[in-house]
Amino acid sequence: MLQIPAAAVLDKDTLVGGCVRLPLRVDAPRLRCEVESLPAGLWGSAGGRVGVHRAAEALFLRGYAPAEGERPIEPRAPLALLPYVQWIIHDLIPASPMRCLLACLPGGAMIAPHVDRALYFSQTLRVHVPVITHERAWMVTGTQTYLMAPGEVWVLNNTGPHAVWNEDELLARTHLICDFLPSPALLALLATGERGCGQRREHVLAHLAARARSPVAEDR
Repeated sequence: MLQIPAAAVLDKDTLVGGCVRLPLRVDAPRLRCEVESLPAGLWGSAGGRVGVHRAAEALFLRGYAPAEGERPIEPRAPLALLPYVQWIIHDLIPASPMRCLLACLPGGAMIAPHVDRALYFSQTLRVHVPVITHERAWMVTGTQTYLMAPGEVWVLNNTGPHAVWNEDELLARTHLICDFLPSPALLALLATGERGCGQRREHVLAHLAARARSPVAEDR
């Protein structure tokens, strides 16, 4: 089972709930331009992720997909091409980064409801930074749907049921996704973050229900 030795287990239901928007901002055009400048040959696979996550292309910047086993969590070659992403990971977020990746969900695709069950996910805080997105890209936790806009920084409770649906058939949705150890500074930001941002959108929930069974456990 994937885990971080000596790291505490977090009660994410209490700390996060569903999703929390942190009081941080990134330069959205700069981030998008940098990611879009990556060589196309770096993309084209699920990056070793399995199960429901295979719906998205993935490019790991730190570490490897958990399905690849106990491999080092260290910088990967593509991260050297992304100086602004490095700043976000190492300077903007006041905590030690663990696994980090870029995930691109094609138009019309869905990551079905699931739970990230490995102990590692209960020891880290999952941060989402939208890179390329639009107003019909839905993050779902429980019965709440969230729109995450460029420039924003979010914490997601990935130990509870969650899903993603890219409703637009033509537009892709790309996020920078990073796990961090819960430093006092990051926990303080989380405590002052914006909660209650989700809404119940019946057509989103109906779409997920029609195409997915009960939430499954995943080591993504």
